[in-house]
Amino acid sequence: MLPEGAVVSHHTAAALLGAPVRTGWPLTFSVPPKTYRPRRRGVLVHVGSLADGDRTTVGELPVTSGCRTWLDLARCLPSDELVAVGDALFRAGHLDPTSVRARLDRAHGRRGVVLARRWAPRLTRLAASRPESLVRVWLIESPLPDPELQVPLSDHAGREIAHADLGYARWRVALEYEGRQHAEREQFGRDIARYSLMASRGWLVLRFGEDDLARRERVVARVAGALRSRGASW
Repeated sequence: MLPEGAVVSHHTAAALLGAPVRTGWPLTFSVPPKTYRPRRRGVLVHVGSLADGDRTTVGELPVTSGCRTWLDLARCLPSDELVAVGDALFRAGHLDPTSVRARLDRAHGRRGVVLARRWAPRLTRLAASRPESLVRVWLIESPLPDPELQVPLSDHAGREIAHADLGYARWRVALEYEGRQHAEREQFGRDIARYSLMASRGWLVLRFGEDDLARRERVVARVAGALRSRGASW
């Protein structure tokens, strides 16, 4: 049994709230200061005071709120993974701009708060997946222009008929991440039709997959090459 006042926190809380973090052992909890910290195999216990609004529940489990969970993870995640978690919490309705700003205003001196404040204005529900969030951060941190999210593609009549995950409308460069679901027959057919349509409208489409998530420099270099081929400079 965990001591009274313990809540699920950090990575385990993020997973329960629907964020793309590693799952499994150790399970992570937080307890109030001056509380006995049980030492058990497979359990990692943090110590920290919870402010008003720092608690929620998932089922019947007490869990740190989306804002508190994201702030806790700012202590241990790199910027790209932190943004991926934040975007996912936005999509799931556990974060919003007002609540994040208010929570960070009360987090003076906390480890990780500088990183959290830097990236909080960039969080968005428009990023549809962890890979999109990672690539977006890589490009923002590079010398390249910042990418746009959900870039609209219009037909000859000016009607929006498709969107690219990320891209640069000015230079008609689109970036697409293809997960395993894109190998399914129906999805593959839709992708072929969409890419053909984009090419017919003058778009250059860069497609990335799972292997690229471990090759940050290669992704940035290929985007840079595509932009230069369209006349971009920075």
